[in-house]
Amino acid sequence: MTMSNTGQLMPSCVQLTDMLPVRYPVIQAPMLGVTTPAMVAAIANGGGLGSLPVGGLSPQKTAELIRLTREKTSRPFAVNLFTHAVNAPVDQAQLDAMQAFLKPVHEKLGIPFEHKSVADFSFYHYRDQLEVLLMEKVEIISFTFGILEPDVVELLKSRGCKLIGTATSVREAIMLDLLGVDAIVAQGFEAGGHRGSFLTDEALPQVGLMALLPQIAAAVSVPVIAAGGLYNDQTIKAAFTLGAAGVQLGSIFLACDESAASEVYKEAVISSGDTSTALTKAFSGRWARGIRNGFMEQMEQSGLEIPYYTYQNSLTSAMRTYGQQHNLRDYISLWAGQSAAHARRGKAGEIFLSLIEKLNF
Repeated sequence: MTMSNTGQLMPSCVQLTDMLPVRYPVIQAPMLGVTTPAMVAAIANGGGLGSLPVGGLSPQKTAELIRLTREKTSRPFAVNLFTHAVNAPVDQAQLDAMQAFLKPVHEKLGIPFEHKSVADFSFYHYRDQLEVLLMEKVEIISFTFGILEPDVVELLKSRGCKLIGTATSVREAIMLDLLGVDAIVAQGFEAGGHRGSFLTDEALPQVGLMALLPQIAAAVSVPVIAAGGLYNDQTIKAAFTLGAAGVQLGSIFLACDESAASEVYKEAVISSGDTSTALTKAFSGRWARGIRNGFMEQMEQSGLEIPYYTYQNSLTSAMRTYGQQHNLRDYISLWAGQSAAHARRGKAGEIFLSLIEKLNF
């Protein structure tokens, strides 16, 4: 429970809410491609922490989204970065094989296809966005897919920024704690979308939240935010009981009015079941949890080695965009968690406040 027997928030929750600062220790997950400034603002205005995803975006787009969000709220919100290496080595033969697979898919959909070589790819790194974050005086920065370099941590801390890292294992959490972050998101295996894992010398962590959370809470010195499979007062209270100072929810907002998900995406989420999701690299080249569809199955059956994240994500971009625009379920990444069926229609702010009322903060 978040409440002590005196009716006050537990000390760990107070530490988090005072640090951010927000009224409630409830965070809306940053979901790139789905989360909008309107969604972020709705949660912020309700007393929670909205999270604006800008991973991989240009500095100009990053600034635009921050300003659009600030037009809708004067309250704190987090800006979420991707901190992976964007120029990882990739084999041209691997790219060629994948493009040979994707070309007939494009032709079937009537989408133009242009073969690319390694030199044709260009990606933004989170360092390209730092100047914008500093100019816009962003106060809360969360990040995933890796860790910030020490010089960046020092710079951001000197400007008063609060830093929130993402861990999928105890080892990752300890590294983030030693780095000097202010809070850590413990992402359970149930969570939708991309895994935040960043250690390449070990197998992909596959630890459920209820097992992962108490271990991370016992291993680090900063507040821990639980993420993965949380959707109502019961699951949230369970997370607080196991040591969470806060919770982060994503899938519950996938079908809300402010979500940028297409109608077919929203319907897929609402109609999903407990076994509807699976981990895949098909769309992006990085492990992510989503609702099974035709493209995922075709990619699995192909047996092809999938190029690294940024390359595969770029190669499937046109297909995914077309699928989103034309409500083609089999050609879009339907990122969703294992509890996604509990997503609700309606306004994000109303969904959030309904949850808060049941939690009796």
